[in-house]
Amino acid sequence: MMMKNTLMEALGMEVMKAEPDRVEMRMPVDARTHQPMGFLHGGANVALAESAASIGGFLNIDAKEQQVFGIEINANHMKSAREGYVTATAVPSHIGKTTMVWEIRIVHESGTLLCISRCTLGVVPLKK
Repeated sequence: MMMKNTLMEALGMEVMKAEPDRVEMRMPVDARTHQPMGFLHGGANVALAESAASIGGFLNIDAKEQQVFGIEINANHMKSAREGYVTATAVPSHIGKTTMVWEIRIVHESGTLLCISRCTLGVVPLKK
């Protein structure tokens, strides 16, 4: 994946698995992803969720003809963490011609569910 010089690289995200029906990414819980009180920042969770959904969306298009962009994302944060790694697993709920909807679950390495997110992607023709 092309992650050099991106937000994904800056936050230490790694792609563990990337298939059209499932994307798994992990991210460290450290100074790059903490909020001021020392907990995992909710915005870092959202960035991880949208990154996983976007990679999945990309794997479901013809990249020579189309591109995907996030249209909407929401996230419910149930717990947080101070250290370790979190893993996002994104699976499609809907793969359409002009939109996709992905559900993303973010789990701490301890097994604790931290966040459930839903991301809607727009499928846009490439300008030629």
